[in-house]
Amino acid sequence: MKLLNLDHVGIAVRDLDEAIAGYADRYGVEPMHREVVDPQGVEEAMIPVGGSFIQLLQPLGPDTPVGRFVASRGEGLHHVAYAVTDIVTALSHLEEQGAELIDREPRIGGRGARIAFVHPKDLAGTLTELVEVAD
Repeated sequence: MKLLNLDHVGIAVRDLDEAIAGYADRYGVEPMHREVVDPQGVEEAMIPVGGSFIQLLQPLGPDTPVGRFVASRGEGLHHVAYAVTDIVTALSHLEEQGAELIDREPRIGGRGARIAFVHPKDLAGTLTELVEVAD
């Protein structure tokens, strides 16, 4: 398994429209993709930066993972996501290495990508997402 690229940095926000406006005003960037991802309990906006993205995440409710994150920690860095060519192989490799996986099987996330999360306890206290982007 090898990480291909930094796919995105996920940032939890209370108000997606306000966050998008802030990025537009301060940094001159606009989202190229926005969608509700019901299974994850978020509305997301993907802002391109070089070959990667800033993913702004607004929780759909307080009982979602991002909703609980915002309630306990406030807005801010939620996770770092890396692109992989084959997410099933990547998960198998990580499991063999003893990684603490949140997802043992990939699921569908934003942009139709197959995704899986690795627990923050596994490495450096950072929630890690693996992303296999759909063709």
